Amino acid sequence: MVSDNRLVVKVGSSLLVNEEHLTPAYAFIHGLLGDIAALRKEGKEVVLTSSGSVALGLGALGSDPATAGVQEKQAAAACGQPLLLNVYKQVANEYGFDIAQVLVTLDDLENRRRFLNTRNTIMRLLERGILPIVNENDTVTTEEIRVGDNDRLAAKVAQMLEASQLLILTSIDGLYDRNPEEEGAQFVEKVDDVGAYLDVTKSTSSLGSGGMLTKMQAANMAQNSGCTTLIGKGEIESPITAILTGDRRSTECVAQPNPDSSWKVWLTDRLQMAGSVTVKEAAARAILRKDIGVRSSDILTLQGDFNKGDVLHIYDEEGHEIARGLTNYGSKEALLMASYPDIPVSETLGYQASEVIINQKNLIILEEHHLPWDQPLDDKMDVTQHH
Repeated sequence: MVSDNRLVVKVGSSLLVNEEHLTPAYAFIHGLLGDIAALRKEGKEVVLTSSGSVALGLGALGSDPATAGVQEKQAAAACGQPLLLNVYKQVANEYGFDIAQVLVTLDDLENRRRFLNTRNTIMRLLERGILPIVNENDTVTTEEIRVGDNDRLAAKVAQMLEASQLLILTSIDGLYDRNPEEEGAQFVEKVDDVGAYLDVTKSTSSLGSGGMLTKMQAANMAQNSGCTTLIGKGEIESPITAILTGDRRSTECVAQPNPDSSWKVWLTDRLQMAGSVTVKEAAARAILRKDIGVRSSDILTLQGDFNKGDVLHIYDEEGHEIARGLTNYGSKEALLMASYPDIPVSETLGYQASEVIINQKNLIILEEHHLPWDQPLDDKMDVTQHH
């Protein structure tokens, strides 16, 4: 059930950090937390998803953001996290409330049990009147195992907490129908179908890891759970409330009127692809009719090094994504079973087991409001060569 008084605010590095000196933007942070204090007095529950730790840490290390590699950014995050949180804590104290840091990794959001544990932690902080500040734990994540942008991370938090609104504060005033620097670019006030704007959202800022593309992807994730997303410019004066009241323009990505269940939202809105399977055409049709799950004999190719309990993306022979579901097997077992479909599973694996890779009850058919993922081209394992 969506909570009307719960709001997730995402703030990008370009607003929190002085780009020239890589130091905290104190004036903006004062405006931000002053606004949050006002919202809290109105009875709103606010969660902040904050970037900035890596950028601040690069300043402390004397590193150039344009050339810093993964290890340099991990070290920078370790330096920058206490710097950023110290600023937040000092300013929040002036406004009479306390903060808490919640550092998460990709697995905390993609693994169902850890997802629920993270939710419980944030909910307990809200119950105690403390502002949770969520960020990815960049000190331990690498390119292969990271969310990569705080826009989609914020959308995951909004889904997790069943928030009614996600506010993404950035350095421009919202979405345009093309690059806003181009002549004739038109501001987009309202978005129902995020997919219509994906091709015009490809650039990123110098400090941040996400551009308008990740904001549109985040908005789609929020829409699916019944959460409206507002994308607007983070001004020092009333950065949140001026957008919420409509005094400062923003792009509104409208929530789905009939949102998916929390289970369906978690299963379909992924941050990273653990693995995928391509199924035969007859099986694809049966899956879409909701007649079957995914059996080992239906599989043509597998991709990815996945584990039991991971969510797999399911494609038809033409490369269209049709569904996502929880796998009963890791990639090694699934490859063995799919490669030798005529041999009993007990002989292939050495123990009694079902040939069903994904149970029908753990499989969700993708609908029009879900953004499909392109089928991966690398590391495909063709099981037909063993037949």
